[in-house]
This record gives sequence, structure tokens and C-alpha cells, in this order.
Amino acid sequence: MNDDQTPSAPTGGGCPVAHGEGAVRLYGPDAATDPHEIYARLRGEHGAVAPVLLEDDVPAWLVLGYRENRRVLDNPLQFSRDSRIWRDFQDGRVAETAPLMQMVGWRPDCVSQDGEPHRRLRGAVTDNLYAVAGRGIRRHITHFANKQIDAFAEAGRADLVADFAEYLPMLVLTRVFGLAEREGRTLAESSNQVIKGGADALTHNERIMGILGELAERKRREPGSDFASGLIEHNSGLDEDEIVNHLRLVLITAHTTTSNLLARVLQLVLTDSARLSGLVSGQLNMSAVVEEVMWNSPPLAVLPGRFATADLELGGCPVKEGDLLVLGLTAGNHDPEIRPDTGVSVEGNASHLAFSAGPHECPGQNIGQAIIETAVDVLLHRLPGLRLAVPASELTSTASTWESRLDSLPVEFAR
Repeated sequence: MNDDQTPSAPTGGGCPVAHGEGAVRLYGPDAATDPHEIYARLRGEHGAVAPVLLEDDVPAWLVLGYRENRRVLDNPLQFSRDSRIWRDFQDGRVAETAPLMQMVGWRPDCVSQDGEPHRRLRGAVTDNLYAVAGRGIRRHITHFANKQIDAFAEAGRADLVADFAEYLPMLVLTRVFGLAEREGRTLAESSNQVIKGGADALTHNERIMGILGELAERKRREPGSDFASGLIEHNSGLDEDEIVNHLRLVLITAHTTTSNLLARVLQLVLTDSARLSGLVSGQLNMSAVVEEVMWNSPPLAVLPGRFATADLELGGCPVKEGDLLVLGLTAGNHDPEIRPDTGVSVEGNASHLAFSAGPHECPGQNIGQAIIETAVDVLLHRLPGLRLAVPASELTSTASTWESRLDSLPVEFAR
């Protein structure tokens, strides 16, 4: 995949009049290899907003422009997160059990609501994320990073996706949540399947909900200094469904985005000898490397979903009340209107869309960055002579509607 491809300016006839007219699939084999090419083609044909089809050919608008993404993210009165107003769902064209509903369906959590309900629920999440972040989280990260490395250190080679990035964030989250470490791999695999979609998404979501339901029951009897106990005890008075659904929300989003971002950061470091030597010597700050990846390869390429509360125009497109919009975070970060040359350094510029924006901006970004910075630091100090075991051109990625994940990152190092 070419992560530095700059989309062309619009050359086509603009947005269609009908929702879904001329739509392109954001899922399936054609979308799995180079989503950047799809974003560029859609921008060229339609401009800042384009018609697309999600899983099961459900129509949606993909927001490609940076400014248009910010307008949607910053204006919940026009673009609600509450999918109960989604016209295709109200009309029965999308079933409650459709795989897509795992990503866009309404739940009793803070990302499904706006206004005062959102503020009440988000307050419980942010208060407890701040609390657990201050309880030695870097110590947990260091422990699990070393444990992962111990499993392959004597071999002199590893795949830093499968052997390191794929499970490390979830192992840290098991400690943060008060879960058993042995449940980490199951939860990581199920979380990835929920994001990926497909026929198994519902089964994997039910598996996650079962584990988290049991956790909530146990923490009511045996509270501790963990995220689950904090939600239960918070003065917002969350009910049982709200507690379990917020555990699900944080678990899935924190793991999948952080594991993807960690793999991309390692890819960037290991394909650029100057960055690698700068990090090892301490002359380069890890936060600058993370920031660059946030701009060029956000861990969520497309963010679900917003629903128009009235007929309006966005980027020249006639969006109708109840239409679904999905937010192209990668496409927005590559918008030539704000980045005419993607080769220019973005160091010190934190205005990327990788963490979303507005009232629903990711509240756990500091924990994710702590995992990445600590994990990379441990890795570089544990594995002298760390280098790619294949040419950089052989590294491949596989995309779904919502993300593009690095398939593998083979490395060699001194034993």
C-alpha cells in the first residue's frame, strides 16, 4: 500500500442527487488492498463527500474532506451519533442482527448519545481512564512487553505483528480492567473480528459481552482499583447495561486502534534507519514518530457513524434526514486542500483526525500513546541490532471498511 499517495482534485460531476447513486463498495476483495486508491478515485469523481456502500451494500456517505469531517464531528445537533434516527434502520432495510450494527448500532454507551446523556456517561469513562492511567500503567506495559519479547528473544527473529503488537495492548487492558491475563488472547481475537465485520462479528461480540458481564458481576462482589470497579462505583450511577457496554466500548476501541498504531509505528521506524538510530540514541522523540503515523496511517481509517438530523448540504452533496455518514479520517488527513504536499513534515502539528474531534474525541488517547511509547522503548533496548528481515517493499496490508492493518513485520536481531 502507498500510504503517501496524494488524492487528486475533483474532476468528475460532483455528488449524485440520490443517496447511494454511483456508490463504491468500501468492503470486499476490491477494497482490501488499496483503500487509498478508492479514496483518491472517489475524491476525483465526487469531491469532499462521496456515496459508498458498506457491508451488505448498505448505502452511506463517506466524508473525504478535512473541513467537512470537522464540520460533522463538531456539530452533533446536525450530525447525531444516535443511530435510532437512521432511516434505513427505521424502515427495516438493516436488521438488528446485521454485522454492520456491531459498529453503527445504538448501545447504552457514551458514543451512541449526544448532549446531557453523553456528558453523564463520558464523565464516568474519562474519570476512570485518568485514574487507571495514574496507577503505574507504564509498569504494566513494561511487564507485558518484556513477557512478549521473552517468548521470541532467543530465536533471533520474530514477526512484530503476530508476536508483539497484535496482543500487547489487550494484555495491558486485562490488567487495567481487572481481567485474568489468560483471557487476553481470546478478547484480542474477538475484538479484531468485530471491527473486521462479516458473518462472525455477532458471535465474537457475544463472546466479549459474556466475559465482560461476568467481570462486572465479580467486581460488584469484589471491587478493586481497576477500570471496571471504577465504572461501577462512579457517581454517575451507571446501570448494569451501561457498565458492560462501556467496558466493551473501551476494550474494543483501545485494543484494536492501539495494536494497529503500534504496528504502524514499528513499520515506520524499521523502514527508516535515521529514525531508528535517532530513537536508539535518544536524539528523536517517540511522540514525533507517533504523530507522523497519526497523520499518514490513522489506526481507524474510517470512523462510524453519524446520522443527519435534517436535510442539509455537506461538501456540495444533498444529505437527507436520517442518512448515514461515515468519516474518512485517513482521507481527511490526506486532503490536498490542507496537505498539498504530504512529504512536508507534520512535526508539532496535532490537528490530525486520528483521535476524532469534537464532543466524541477519543478520551483514552494518552493511554494508547503510553502503550506505544513504552513498548517501542522496551523493544529497542531488549533487541540489539533490530532490523527488517525482508525488503520494505514486501510489507503488505489488508483493509476492511474501518481500518487497514499491517499483515506482518518480520525482523531479525542479535541473540
